[in-house]
Amino acid sequence: MEGGWPAGGGFLLYLTVNLLLPGKGDIFTINCSGFDQHGVDPAAFQAVFDRKAFRPVVNDSIPTRVNISFTLSAILEVNAQLQLLTSFLWMNLMWDNAFISWNPEECASINKLTVSAENLWLPDIFIVESMDVDRAPPGLTVFVSSEGQMTYDRPVRVTSICNLDIFYFPFDQQNCTFTFSSFLYTVDSMLLGMDKEVWEITDTSRNLIQTQGEWELLGINKATPKMLVGSNLYDQIMFYVAIRRRPSLYIINLLVPSGFLVAIDALSFYLPAESETRAPFKITLLLGYNVFLLMMNDLLPATGTPLISVYFALCLSLMVISLLETIFIIHLSHMATTQPPPMPWWLHSLLLNCASPRKCCTTAPGKGNKGLGLTLTHLHGMKKPVELVEKVPGARGTGLNGCPGSTRKQHLVDLWVQFSHMMDTLLFRLYLLFTATSIITVIVLWNT
Repeated sequence: MEGGWPAGGGFLLYLTVNLLLPGKGDIFTINCSGFDQHGVDPAAFQAVFDRKAFRPVVNDSIPTRVNISFTLSAILEVNAQLQLLTSFLWMNLMWDNAFISWNPEECASINKLTVSAENLWLPDIFIVESMDVDRAPPGLTVFVSSEGQMTYDRPVRVTSICNLDIFYFPFDQQNCTFTFSSFLYTVDSMLLGMDKEVWEITDTSRNLIQTQGEWELLGINKATPKMLVGSNLYDQIMFYVAIRRRPSLYIINLLVPSGFLVAIDALSFYLPAESETRAPFKITLLLGYNVFLLMMNDLLPATGTPLISVYFALCLSLMVISLLETIFIIHLSHMATTQPPPMPWWLHSLLLNCASPRKCCTTAPGKGNKGLGLTLTHLHGMKKPVELVEKVPGARGTGLNGCPGSTRKQHLVDLWVQFSHMMDTLLFRLYLLFTATSIITVIVLWNT
């Protein structure tokens, strides 16, 4: 209570207030002689303080209407593992106290007072989703107007349950709820309403939000469902709070380095496949990517399988496949220069259809491989097939099926090396397709 008993004397004014108790009407008076410019004597409201355990109505059949609003001033933490949202709210409650009213003209022109909250009846409004004890600071006050309108503002740190969907992490949007309800009073005794529009609450929260961290407020909507518990019906106001994660931190620390490593691995296809430097280079990149994932693991959600984890798994799979393909090509190159095995007919047909080879001469139908006179397109600095054939003793000076200067062994070498080139080309194009798809997906998710 502000102020104290006035030093000077004054005339006595009395305000008559009715208090209706079950089966009995009670009348008490408030002494207004203590009203002056410096404050009010606390004894003037002592009769009201003594009745703080009773709902302040003159007719018990009339429900008390409590108007609720709040301001979301901070989003402190979103715990995906525990499915919890920690936020800081300024709650505002307004209701009428029928026990209090005075004429400002007769009471030192005082229109509004502040009274200690512990001395007045307070509505038992709580947040249904809250998982923590209400830790409102002590010593809060209530604004009391001359018409008996009570305004109670209190800060509260809320740890509430929220169904979090992290599949689109770090481009995810979450919808959490704050459901305000009474714990004791049914709709017969208490009704909930709002003295502000939802858009006002949203704009105020955006203007006053203090944290510029990971989350931003998108909007707030409301619904007014009823909660039925047994035979008791309780009034509720449910606020839907939409928040969005700011993805810049994760793009810079996760997606960009991963994209660089994948791009470097794709450029390694321009190294000669049979060279001694390509396989060690890819092994180094693969080890570096694994170290990168281990270092950045703390930035990823602890539970669930977000889309970014699928992206990392695909990147790692591509790098492993690329390394295995390089090892296989080196093996083919070595095998082709020693003892090339016969090529299966289905693989030969695939080469004819996919690579569109040209025949070096006209061949006659017969057993064994047909149409072996294929020229080889050289990709990524691969050695020419003739260079591989020159290493084979007796490769020159013999003929096969009327093709001058060619041998069956030379054609097998040509086919296997061409097959390795085709594998390199397909995998390189797969890298390009994956990179383009990833970039488009990031742009679409970021903009939506």
